[in-house]
Amino acid sequence: MPSYEFKCLDCKRKFEIFMNYADYGEKEVHCKHCNSANIQRKIGRIRIAKSDDSRMESLAGGFDDPAALAGLEDDPQALGRMMRKMSREMGEELGPEFDEVVDRLEKGQSPEEIESAIPDLGGEPDPLGGGGLGGFDDDF
Repeated sequence: MPSYEFKCLDCKRKFEIFMNYADYGEKEVHCKHCNSANIQRKIGRIRIAKSDDSRMESLAGGFDDPAALAGLEDDPQALGRMMRKMSREMGEELGPEFDEVVDRLEKGQSPEEIESAIPDLGGEPDPLGGGGLGGFDDDF
């Protein structure tokens, strides 16, 4: 069954609806978040079926050399590019928060600056003690 992506023009949130081809255009669609009928269809990303192995090979392609990963901690733009590449390879929409973080990283903003600018990013505290965007806290 095909999925159709929409954006609510009232609450500005994106959502996805699964329906038969025959139902499209016949069935009334409402926002899953606020129940508004003031919505707009988005043209979704074309998804190409890949095996998990080929997806992982493609993802790891630029990171065969451990030195390629070494500078990510100090280079927000490279980290943002890597995160964007990973999201494309996964073929899934990761949400507006992810897009905002990646956009900020690609503009050169550090993870610490992003975390302080968006304090509720990440939602619930990590039960394993992770430090938000920066990963685990260094002070054990």
